Amino acid sequence: MEPGSPHTIPVFSTFASPYDGAAPINGARKPISLWPGMYHSPVTIALWETRSRTFERLLDPPKDAPPQSELQVKTPAQSRTSILYGFSSDYILREQYRDPWNEVRIGKLLEDLDALAGTISVKHCSDEDSTTRPLLLVTASVDKIVLKKPISVDIDLKIVGSVIWVGRSSMEIQLEVIQFSGEKSNATDSVALTANFIFVARDSKTHKAALVNRLSPETDQEKLLFEEAEARSKLRKRKSVGERKETDDGIAKRLNELLTEGRIFSDMPALADRNSILLRDTHLENSLICQPQQRNIHGRIFGGFLMHRAFELAFSTAYAFAGLVPCFLEVDHVDFLRPVDVGDFLRFKSCVLYTEPEKPDGPLINVEVVAHVTRPELRSSEVSNTFYFTFTVRPEAKALENGFRIRNVVPATEEEARRILERMDAETLQL
Repeated sequence: MEPGSPHTIPVFSTFASPYDGAAPINGARKPISLWPGMYHSPVTIALWETRSRTFERLLDPPKDAPPQSELQVKTPAQSRTSILYGFSSDYILREQYRDPWNEVRIGKLLEDLDALAGTISVKHCSDEDSTTRPLLLVTASVDKIVLKKPISVDIDLKIVGSVIWVGRSSMEIQLEVIQFSGEKSNATDSVALTANFIFVARDSKTHKAALVNRLSPETDQEKLLFEEAEARSKLRKRKSVGERKETDDGIAKRLNELLTEGRIFSDMPALADRNSILLRDTHLENSLICQPQQRNIHGRIFGGFLMHRAFELAFSTAYAFAGLVPCFLEVDHVDFLRPVDVGDFLRFKSCVLYTEPEKPDGPLINVEVVAHVTRPELRSSEVSNTFYFTFTVRPEAKALENGFRIRNVVPATEEEARRILERMDAETLQL
């Protein structure tokens, strides 16, 4: 392997065909969709089967070991890792990732991105010393995930990622999903999706913030990525302290403008605009009990699983709202506010927060999904995560409909109007 080249981990289907080594009964094969065990992502297994000493230490950390005493300086190349999906040759793997439109299931891909980002963060923070206790590394946030082009399930796929920025106890990992569509495809055109994850380090014994190894970017591209990530970190800090301020009169005016049409729906529904709909009428919800199979190495439900479930609900919400098959565009910034444990009662609530029907490249549907950890025995419910997904509609679906139009979404309460304004302001700050 050339110096600095990413370590590539091949991904395979997670189980063998039930007919391998034996002829099918009566010559009939059961459809792949009916085989057992198709749920689990193959990527997590592939990552763990690298069997590195670092990961074995995480599974069985030394008891009463001292913390890492000296920080190391590492390069992005030292954490760079890639995973390869052999879709063109592994038909079982294809079936595990295929969606109804012969593309890769985005929800499963979100799981894989989080799993790979976690692996990369561990590689960067490892001190290669079996006598020290490893750090506790958790997903703090996802800066943004942007789909640049559709991802086919019939063509080999690669995800490449590395640490691009390090703070005192946090780091940013950038991932690129790469798929070459033909012999003439160049490196830029082959990037199908980009994602940036923020991980934070905690001492595994005290659970306090822990320092992480420094990062020394070497190439011009690595230095540019470091500077861009540094700027994003400063922006996040400014937003957290509420740098963007607006007068009470300004906020009241914007709230009143949003609520004007909502009042007509409430007071004079027969006269309401038929091209609009109340936000509360776009709601969907589902719930689940978090199972042991969904936990990470630290015993908690991993962020990728939460993103997967939130995406599935957001997609359904956009589908029911538009009446046409939605096309995913991006996941906006996500903060993981509260850890989710095995056995937690998790509720996902979604709505179409607002739409942008007149966009020249196609209408935009902005969906909010809020994950609540509910404890009936304590009569409590806390927000774990809030996700914001952006969809449009597939061009081929739109072409089939005459007079197609996406409705405007209007709030009926001041609380709904404030959520819309906060989301719009957050989008403006990112531009």
